[in-house]
Amino acid sequence: MAVLDTDLDHIFPSSVLPPLWAKLVVGLVAIVCFARSYDGDFVFDDSEAIVNNKDLQAETPLGDLWHHDFWGSRLSSNTSHKSYRPLTVLTFRINYYLSGGFHPVGFHVVNILLHGGISVLMVDVFSVLFGGLQYTSKGRRLHLAPRASLLAALLFAVHPVHTECVAGVVGRADLLCALFFFLSFLGYCKAFRESNKEGTYSSTFWVLLSIFLGAVAMLCKEQGITVLGLNAVFDILVIGKFNVLEIVQKVLHKDKSLESLGMLRNGGLLFRMTLLTSGGAGMLYVRWRIMGTGPPAFTEVDNPASFADSMLVRAVNYNYYYSLNAWLLLCPWWLCFDWSMGCIPLIKSVSDWRVIALAALWFCLIGLICQALCSEDGHKRRILTLGLGFLVIPFLPASNLFFRVGFVVAERVLYLPSVGYCVLLTFGFGALSKHTKKKKLIAAVVLGILLINMLRCVVRSGQWRSEEQLFRSALSVCPLNAKVHYNIGKNLADKGNQTAAIRYYREAVRLNPKYVHAMNNLGNILKERNELQEAEELLSLAVRIQPDFAAAWMNLGIVQNSLKRFEAAEQSYRMAIKHRRKYPDCYYNLGRLTQAGRGPETTLQKYADLNRHVDALNAWRNATVLKPEHSLAWNNMIILLDNTGNLAQAEAVGREALELIPNDHSLMFSLANVLGKSQKYKESEALFLKAIKANPNAASYHGNLAVLYHRWGHLDLAKKHYEISLQLDPTASGTKENYGLLRRKLELMQKKDV
Repeated sequence: MAVLDTDLDHIFPSSVLPPLWAKLVVGLVAIVCFARSYDGDFVFDDSEAIVNNKDLQAETPLGDLWHHDFWGSRLSSNTSHKSYRPLTVLTFRINYYLSGGFHPVGFHVVNILLHGGISVLMVDVFSVLFGGLQYTSKGRRLHLAPRASLLAALLFAVHPVHTECVAGVVGRADLLCALFFFLSFLGYCKAFRESNKEGTYSSTFWVLLSIFLGAVAMLCKEQGITVLGLNAVFDILVIGKFNVLEIVQKVLHKDKSLESLGMLRNGGLLFRMTLLTSGGAGMLYVRWRIMGTGPPAFTEVDNPASFADSMLVRAVNYNYYYSLNAWLLLCPWWLCFDWSMGCIPLIKSVSDWRVIALAALWFCLIGLICQALCSEDGHKRRILTLGLGFLVIPFLPASNLFFRVGFVVAERVLYLPSVGYCVLLTFGFGALSKHTKKKKLIAAVVLGILLINMLRCVVRSGQWRSEEQLFRSALSVCPLNAKVHYNIGKNLADKGNQTAAIRYYREAVRLNPKYVHAMNNLGNILKERNELQEAEELLSLAVRIQPDFAAAWMNLGIVQNSLKRFEAAEQSYRMAIKHRRKYPDCYYNLGRLTQAGRGPETTLQKYADLNRHVDALNAWRNATVLKPEHSLAWNNMIILLDNTGNLAQAEAVGREALELIPNDHSLMFSLANVLGKSQKYKESEALFLKAIKANPNAASYHGNLAVLYHRWGHLDLAKKHYEISLQLDPTASGTKENYGLLRRKLELMQKKDV
């Protein structure tokens, strides 16, 4: 067991390898690599999983976390992503509570510390993988393999492919899953201490604890369940000393003894396998029951190979995806936040040069498998088999073999498989060192890889600090990815650079003519720029491609309303509500259909002009029921009731709205107008003054307060606020007219006094 460690002596001399210091070095290096991301923003998927996820807020009962997916949707919904990670969401909620809101620093710091802690834990994991589980009579483990475990842990700590998991807050699912995955593995190893003279190595408690930790890992991310399979492989190969080559030779020579099987039975293997199998089956059953419906529905753009008609095309492309994942582990220089939407074109012919990658992958894998199964060196056989096990088994849920996944390549799913890569690479360095005299060259190569990977981690962490840097970094890696152009366009639009955003949205639609989200966003910008005809064409195309796209239906209605096609607009709004029942903004727009020739400040709704006041009020009431903080819907109800003479009802609605949104100055203003008309001057004045304090530069607030004072007889105060209003907005004709009337009245009063 100590052979590999001896081969690495020139890289890590024994004099500098105290176990505690080794772990401190690994933890510090892991933190330094990704420390640059600590003050980054919420980027990419963080917006949906954290900022827009109501499960993080105190108003949502904790029990709901167990019925919602990772994004806050009910698991029973057909639109749910089915990502069931309640423990990860719980940590986000704790972060939110401790940070006092959505402050990303706290979220990022936790991720960085988690990676540091996992990297420290990996020293013990690699020690078991390289050194085995042999104990002295006093229960102390032999062959700790300190050099090999330190090198492998450093390779793991500085691997750039981990950046997405560490620098992206949603990557915490992978980090927590890995933490409990490795704790489960180490717990399983605890079951094999020699406890009595007969040599019994099994401990039911530790096996059950390992299964429990595996379940916890699965509640952080689905990949966690694979630790049970890995524990089984470890038990068979390391504890049971199962030798495939020996078994095959006995079968070929028709040797009926097969003594190893008896040894396995005596070691309690069948009992432990029964526990692992039962635990895994129970976890899968509970998981399936919680899902409520079938697997999530992904689209062709998410995973085009899985939608190919030919099984051969699917198989070839799946294997090409595997080779790309292997390349990311070997050479993590080309990293991208998203690999879908044309980033990796399908292989449809054997003449495609990329088939070479498949051949290279399987050539290497078959060679490693042959060495792992057939080598006469038991130590080499175990290390290679465990390395391949860690490389392959955690990757199986992302392989498309058992079910369709919603991505082509995802760097985050390589966090666990990278352990196998580190095992194989460390073993390779040991083998090279053993068979070459240029040991200093090997040491220089190892040091170079560590330093280059550290540098790449620092650079990549900086790119994950903001969406602009992250999205632009993807252009050089995946220039054909429509989603990259879409996200850059969205980021530019959010910053107000509509011209540049249009260019990227158009490119996204060109690369993917069925990209309805890009059409929807482009249509919105064109609508704001009053390019209504093209906006209508794009939005109409989007709803033809995806008829249940509620947001596109609503935006189409807004454009049709601007084109004065009111009946078509109403139909589009109703289609949006049909496909999304809980759509408060659409209910608001349905009530707000603007009549031709009306400006936004004097808007009365088309419903109102068609004597459909009740329909308008119902639409806005639906909006406020679905979204109680919908200020615009509340305001429109107050204004419509005010304009139609229903002052008592307008007052009641205004008071109800202010109870729900007590600091909304626009609601204070609307209710103050109603109270003034009802001659409740004192209360009206208080609300006007409160609204002005919240928004002192609103000319209309001062103007309407002046009207109130004018009616009330406080003419000096009326004059003061008319003048303030006209200073803020000299073009307000109504205020000018009222101010003129007041001045004439004051002049007449002065003449009478004279």
